Amino acid sequence: MAIIFVRLAMAAKVQGPVARTRRLGPKTPRLGADGAMASILTAVELIFVRHGLPERVENADGTAANPSLQGLGHDQAKAVAHWLADEDIDAVYVSPMARARETAAPLEAVTGHTAVVREGIAEFDADQAAYIPMDELKKTDYSRWRQMMEGGYALEDPADFLGAVVRTVDAIVDDHPGQNVAVVCHGGVINAYLAHVLGRTSEHFMFCNVDYTSVSRVMASSRGHRSLKSINETAHLRPLPDPEHR
Repeated sequence: MAIIFVRLAMAAKVQGPVARTRRLGPKTPRLGADGAMASILTAVELIFVRHGLPERVENADGTAANPSLQGLGHDQAKAVAHWLADEDIDAVYVSPMARARETAAPLEAVTGHTAVVREGIAEFDADQAAYIPMDELKKTDYSRWRQMMEGGYALEDPADFLGAVVRTVDAIVDDHPGQNVAVVCHGGVINAYLAHVLGRTSEHFMFCNVDYTSVSRVMASSRGHRSLKSINETAHLRPLPDPEHR
């Protein structure tokens, strides 16, 4: 039995590589009256990937920012795709937002899967007129960055957002028994689902500052059990510049 210690910190990082997951072989008939073996064999590994570093966008006319990736963001997307290339990924899902779609493109290329768009994993700031990368906000408006780190997000009803994320991800789980599924999305979305797994309240779901293109993993059984496997894997980013120190 593996025991995972999770440090609930704002900048939690997993710097070393984790064991790559491969299926153990063909599925076998259900063993045991309670279906425990069947639940194990149909478990889904959810591989959450945050998007790469986006451009700063501030639209004076009030239209949604929806930024594309910076050059470094594209490099990060290629790095995470290479990192995941030798895993048995059976499907890729992606947020409809540009920064997520662009991050998913290299992963689509290495896996051969076309990413399926799901509205329910769009970020809570989808309609905001401005997007400022967090590392840049920290440098230029530290008080606002600190406020956001303490939960000051432009989100009227966190419970609605968390509920939409959970319903969308759980539907993905239902559609892929026994498979490994990559979900390319956003920091808020990843925090929302991890908070659900850990039993955190919707008012305090933003507990971890997941890095751009970091990987977080959840095991999801067909019986509704969810277990956290990792948060914020970043080993693939070591050769690249750190956005906070550019």
